[in-house]
Amino acid sequence: MKVYRKEYKMPDRIIMKLPQDVFIYILLRLPVKLLLRFRCLSKSCYTLIQSSTFINIHLYRTTTSEDEYILFKRSFKEDVESYKGIFSFYSSYNDDGDLNYIFPDLDVPNMTSLYSIDYDKIIGPCHGLIAVMDSRSTILFNPSTRKYRLLPSSPFGIPKGYYRSIDSGGFGFDSVVNDYKVFRISDVYTEDRYGYPEEGERKVEVYEVGIDIWRELDHVDQDLPRLFWLTSSMYYNGAYHWITTLNHEDKLIILCFDMSTEIFRNINTPDTRQFPSGTCHSLVLLDECLSFMCHPYLGPEIDSTTDLIDIWKMKDYNVYESWTKKYTIRVLPIDESPLAVWKDSLLFFQGKSGYLMSYDFKSEEVKEWNLHGCQKSMRAIVYKESLVPILRSQSSTQLQNI
Repeated sequence: MKVYRKEYKMPDRIIMKLPQDVFIYILLRLPVKLLLRFRCLSKSCYTLIQSSTFINIHLYRTTTSEDEYILFKRSFKEDVESYKGIFSFYSSYNDDGDLNYIFPDLDVPNMTSLYSIDYDKIIGPCHGLIAVMDSRSTILFNPSTRKYRLLPSSPFGIPKGYYRSIDSGGFGFDSVVNDYKVFRISDVYTEDRYGYPEEGERKVEVYEVGIDIWRELDHVDQDLPRLFWLTSSMYYNGAYHWITTLNHEDKLIILCFDMSTEIFRNINTPDTRQFPSGTCHSLVLLDECLSFMCHPYLGPEIDSTTDLIDIWKMKDYNVYESWTKKYTIRVLPIDESPLAVWKDSLLFFQGKSGYLMSYDFKSEEVKEWNLHGCQKSMRAIVYKESLVPILRSQSSTQLQNI
């Protein structure tokens, strides 16, 4: 017992002897798992590590690609109507791209239905936080601290005789009000006497995490391009982005929703090739730039000499002239959309077998990994460790730990 008390008091003595900036520099080199344990050693450590000042210093610290981790979400069938989602954590400590299992798998909370498995998406990271979302539920999760929170449902109903279609949703950070936001885009419509939907009204609902309030936007452009839940999308540079086409035109664009102004705008896409079997488009992050991927739909006949994949990078954000074709690679057995690009060298995707696959931009090697899930259920996010907290709601929904 005496030894334990001596070890417990030791951090206080270290802090007293070291200048605080030196001590903070030492703490910044520790993984979050150790930092969380370190809070329990003394009141001084707890106060320092929990402070908003240290959390912000840790968030904006200088990092390298070696500090990147990748989180996979995959699902398995438990019974006829129930599915189990799992978070799997991996890292890489060398340049050959090998995946290293670093933490035990975690169950994904509140996402157990077939609907959630087929139509969920992972959004982020945003200051180390991610959102796991389907059209019914949203979970905010910090992979580093294992803290999560199920957000309250939107309180807005629809008039009697009307129907609602949830077209899309997203998550991001508003730097002006210093708060995180979740939003949903829906179409509220009626049906004619034959049961066909008539033209409805587009609605956007925004939830501000810090103040626990849902509200409806009153300036929604009713001519917004049509979005679909599984449309390729991502949060980047303070805005949420989708690939879509302009209404009544066959022009491909990137639609953006600015998280601060809450206004939609367009970014023009580069001119890309079209494929006889059908053309798919996806957004990816490459070299920390918004990037655009054009690939053929995997039909019964693929011509390996002409059915190639193009990846374009927008070097200067929102500057059309900065679009540059970064790669043209051979066709890959991508079942739907790519999952993520890791360390700017590995393109991950889920094959038709359900297993994780990758393409190495440097070696051009295609590899299948021993990681699998239900078909089309795999998601991935690349993140760096963060201490950013998920604020508690004022309602009955509480912060929890996985």
